[in-house]
Amino acid sequence: MKTLNVLGSTGSIGLNTLQVARENPSLFCVSGLAAGSKSELLEQQIREFSPKAVYLADEKGALGISSIFGKKLKVFTGLQGLREFSMFVEADILMAATTGTGSLVSVLDALGGGKKVALANKEILVVAGDLILSALKSNPSAVLVPVDSEHSAIFQCLQGSNQKYLDKIILTGSGGPLREISAEKFSSLKKEDVINHPKWKMGKKISVDSATLMNKGLEMIEAACLFGLPVDRIEVLIHPEAVIHSMVEFCDGSVLAQLGVTDMKLPIQYAMTYPDRVPVTASRRLDFSQIQEMHFALPDRKKFPCLDLAYAAARQSGSAPCVLSAADDVAVGAYLDDRIRFIQIPGIIEKVLSSHRTVPSPSLDDIQSIHDWATKETVKLCQAY
Repeated sequence: MKTLNVLGSTGSIGLNTLQVARENPSLFCVSGLAAGSKSELLEQQIREFSPKAVYLADEKGALGISSIFGKKLKVFTGLQGLREFSMFVEADILMAATTGTGSLVSVLDALGGGKKVALANKEILVVAGDLILSALKSNPSAVLVPVDSEHSAIFQCLQGSNQKYLDKIILTGSGGPLREISAEKFSSLKKEDVINHPKWKMGKKISVDSATLMNKGLEMIEAACLFGLPVDRIEVLIHPEAVIHSMVEFCDGSVLAQLGVTDMKLPIQYAMTYPDRVPVTASRRLDFSQIQEMHFALPDRKKFPCLDLAYAAARQSGSAPCVLSAADDVAVGAYLDDRIRFIQIPGIIEKVLSSHRTVPSPSLDDIQSIHDWATKETVKLCQAY
């Protein structure tokens, strides 16, 4: 049995992670749970899984949790609380299912301590990929397994293969909710149209990123870091059926693809059980007799400029991807709060990127200060708009 620490336990990935643990009680014991503000849901999870400790960013909610469970449970909160919580729990597996960069230090600590990290957080690799790889190399016992369906697919395709023969990565994507909507109609889109993903059940932020194709751009940067390929050898391909989750092409022209149903519990379970596999129910298995056809197309880069912004930031490397991620996070948040329009998101991100002087090899302190700068600059632009 492996102990499990879940950062972001009340979010979509966190809930699916706990479902996998629930279905495999002989394999996993939940030692820690961390959440942002959903204290009532966290309380339910505490009662079910009996963790050793919990973290809640909302200090008022943390006090409430502490008063309910008393000395039976260690409760952390505050700015430094997440790192203290992660160090206190010391689980075999860290599921990093938060958004943003708040759990970066916890991930670095876990890798430095030789733990397995199941990484479902795009921003961490985008913002601090070199630091993550350095922490991974510093301890031979450390393992990093990607949870994003695309990166899990690539990771699985490369198992047992000599990576020196890898020629190209093909990141597939459904095309998002706006694939068949003309750019002329973007200015009059309703928010429910933007966040209504056709294939995956996701949070609002990542749903907007899917609509702008920024999610594919962030995934491209993440793939370049994880698998050591130049960004120009990572291709984005629209695949509306979302049966193939990504592919790898080798120098001899052979292509391997990973296929599966659109259920995040599959890559989550793979990351948790790696290098082993455990059986799943029929509902999580593909029925090939029901797949009549599959389609593929190149993305419309003029219609979705965020994809090219991500490629530009990746080519600049250094601190540029950090600025891209921070600017996108703020701009999408402003859109969801009705402070800017959907069509203004790419322009705001581009302005922040163009005003940044890239730092070639940023330290952790550099990353934190650059992220703060990009956040403040984007907030100003959003207020101006």
